Amino acid sequence: MTETIELALKTLEAQLNQPLETALEACARCGLCAEACHYYRADAKVEHIPAFRAEKLRSVYRYEHDFLSRLFPVWTGAKKLDEPTLASLTEIAFSQCTLCRRCTVNCPLGVDTPLMMRAIRAMATASGAAPEILVMLADSAIEKGKDPSFFKDLFLEQITEMEEQLRDVTGDPTATIPVEKQGAKILYVPLAGAHTILPPAVVFNAAKEDWTLSIFEAANYGVFLADVSRAKQVAKRIVDEASRLGVKEIVIAECGHAYASYRWDVPNWFAGQFDFKVRSLIEVLADYIRDGKIKVDPTAIPEGVTYHDSCNLARNGGLIEEPRYVLKNVVKDFREMTPNRDEAICCGGGGGLVALAEYADRRIAAGKPKAEQIQKTGAKVVVAACENCRLQIGDINEHYNLNVKITAITDLVVRAMRLPKPLPGMEAEHLFEGEEVTVERG
Repeated sequence: MTETIELALKTLEAQLNQPLETALEACARCGLCAEACHYYRADAKVEHIPAFRAEKLRSVYRYEHDFLSRLFPVWTGAKKLDEPTLASLTEIAFSQCTLCRRCTVNCPLGVDTPLMMRAIRAMATASGAAPEILVMLADSAIEKGKDPSFFKDLFLEQITEMEEQLRDVTGDPTATIPVEKQGAKILYVPLAGAHTILPPAVVFNAAKEDWTLSIFEAANYGVFLADVSRAKQVAKRIVDEASRLGVKEIVIAECGHAYASYRWDVPNWFAGQFDFKVRSLIEVLADYIRDGKIKVDPTAIPEGVTYHDSCNLARNGGLIEEPRYVLKNVVKDFREMTPNRDEAICCGGGGGLVALAEYADRRIAAGKPKAEQIQKTGAKVVVAACENCRLQIGDINEHYNLNVKITAITDLVVRAMRLPKPLPGMEAEHLFEGEEVTVERG
């Protein structure tokens, strides 16, 4: 047995808890998960059935844990893990599953196939077989946390420039973008780029919110690797900042995996050290509108608008009605995709796939069901509250000639606030074009 295989098997054994073992043992081979999967809906091949993919890991599990399978592997479909098998498993977990859990929702037994795919990702990461770009991005974020002074001055310069823009467009000379403000109520955690800082800053100032930024962003590529050690190190930067600044609440930018991570995983990882409420920016926007803290014009956006339910926000996070409440208050012509909410079809870009150039063709092909959904609405604008989803929908928009514009919820809210001047790139005729230019892939 090679060191690589030994590490992979050791990692599998370390993850074997009741939920994972149940998923490995419970499949009835009924095949109902097939139509639930966007890969299968796009290309009806047996290898795109979630149960078929999961069987690849089950065969290894049986060989390691069933005596009869060791003696007669052909009879039980067991497989001894070797280098080619690990390579095949790795490709399946990183390129043929976005961890959307639509298969789980539609499984009569609730078999959690994405949990098994995460187990494979963890095996691949531990043995050095995971995609290099995801490892590099995770490690880069960890190093950034070790010496933030290296980039802090540049970040503060950029914030100063954004503050000038903020004051110009709002007409408020006192409007600010606070950084590391002690005792603030909210720590807002953006993504990399002004497009996730400036529009929320407009809203926070209008609502007279007590808020602050830190110098760290929300993205966590350790999550995509299923590497809890790396993911915890990345998340610790935000946990430490929230503690140091004495905030009461952490608000996450429009990002699916970041919200899911900080809302569900991080409180468990840092049990006893984590005493903060976690909300998505979308929840905050809904409250501001509901409580009258910001004024919006429901006729400001006449274009037909549809909303894509990000898997991590809706199916895996429970944020279903909040984005719709916001949109129905700022959009004149809102159109639902079908199916939607917890049954929404994955866009095909989740699970880190949007950062993996080597699987771009496969990702775009898997996005076909979402493209068809969008097309059927007849909408001209697609809203997604997740960065990866916006990138993926931008790609399928181009590939399938959908001729739609893609934007974030916050951008529409800011447009509906009828500022004295529009934010740069958010003029009515340019608002939706600006999104694809400013978003940084990966």
